[in-house]
Amino acid sequence: MDSTLPAVAEELLKEIKKAFQETSHGRATFSFRLKFIFGPTAVPALDLVDQRSVTRVTSPSGRTAYQVLGSSGKLYTCYSSCHFCTCPAFGFTVLQKSESLLCKHILAVYLSRAMGACQELTVSEEQLTSILLAEEEDEG
Repeated sequence: MDSTLPAVAEELLKEIKKAFQETSHGRATFSFRLKFIFGPTAVPALDLVDQRSVTRVTSPSGRTAYQVLGSSGKLYTCYSSCHFCTCPAFGFTVLQKSESLLCKHILAVYLSRAMGACQELTVSEEQLTSILLAEEEDEG
């Protein structure tokens, strides 16, 4: 996965990935541990995974971003490579207050990747640039 998470979180995500590769299920097995490590973001993140709300957006050059359709209906862009989400909760809870390791959208990205539950979308370089610039316009 990514080296930006604590080792215990990395190990749990690796175990989830292995369990899903071997048996195609395992949510109940890992729910308690997810709640213990990730706190209140675990259940909403699992709900996003169940709703198949995570899309991996890839361009021909190999650049990748993730889009997560939040429970509010808003689309957020997440970057697992640098552990960042464009949602307000990430900015407030993770960056400003340091109350959480991550928001539910980033956790949903990690879980979707581990469970093989990401939607896939290939776009042109121009389309990916538009997706990324749209986020900047929303913030500005």
